Amino acid sequence: MSTRNYAGIVPPVCTPFTEDYEVDVRSLERLIEFLLDAGVHGIFALGSTSETALLSDAQRQTVIEVIVRSVGGAVPVIAGIIDLSTASSLDHARAAQRLGVDGLVLTCPFYVRAGAGEMLEHFRIIKSAVDLPIVAYDIPFAVHTKLPRAVVVELAGEGTIAGIKDSSGDDANFRLLVMETNKLPLFARLTGSELLVDTALLYGADGCVPGLGNVDPAGYVNLYNFVRAGQLDSARAEQERLIQLFSIVTAATNGRMGYTAAALGGFKSALMLRGVIRTNVMGRPLTQYNDEEVARVRCILAGAGLV
Repeated sequence: MSTRNYAGIVPPVCTPFTEDYEVDVRSLERLIEFLLDAGVHGIFALGSTSETALLSDAQRQTVIEVIVRSVGGAVPVIAGIIDLSTASSLDHARAAQRLGVDGLVLTCPFYVRAGAGEMLEHFRIIKSAVDLPIVAYDIPFAVHTKLPRAVVVELAGEGTIAGIKDSSGDDANFRLLVMETNKLPLFARLTGSELLVDTALLYGADGCVPGLGNVDPAGYVNLYNFVRAGQLDSARAEQERLIQLFSIVTAATNGRMGYTAAALGGFKSALMLRGVIRTNVMGRPLTQYNDEEVARVRCILAGAGLV
């Protein structure tokens, strides 16, 4: 890890389910072991890839309990406290703190459309109430509100947030944010663009939160290490291999499910084929991959050298 908090490769952990839609504890334990064995630098519980929006509060608690216990302090564990309002996010924050996480991940409030002043207040209230570092999560695709760069810089400068996970898709804006926070040595700038990790690291990002890192964590750790070592040809080759692997998110039959189920179902099917989790069951109402779609994932894994 760099001098910045929560740098490196920090996968947002998938939530394995049993056939009756409960958290598959044993599969989750194996997944954490798989990630740690690959050398990841941190663990992100309850992110978008975790299907957090589909989990009950009790299931969220189970996920954090299992992950904190399984990690055992080997790397930092940060937990999403994603919800509609400041009040509900604060409840999740206090629960996560009791369960022993090292940091929190917070989006803008959603359903309502918050202004810049309200966004600032949202983050400040959580920080004042819970003594844990907060990583801001910019994902307008899901929360329908863009976290403005000026708000991020203000929160970072005053110490309210310890980092940002940028999943906005606006790579130019993220690069500007990296430039504007270079003088904040403990502020971690993490890209959620898993297909452009080499590029982001080269312009100053501190790491990546790759959903595909569930499937091939060693590949992302290798990519990170190649860039840090200045082995740019090797980094480019590894990034391009991972781009090919990412095509598992297109293995679903057109029109049979939405984008979320197609993408996360691809990850889960790959993990099932790799023997890490037991099923590729999705949280309801998302559709599960069928045998034909799983077979397509198998072919892609084979092409990437993973089966």
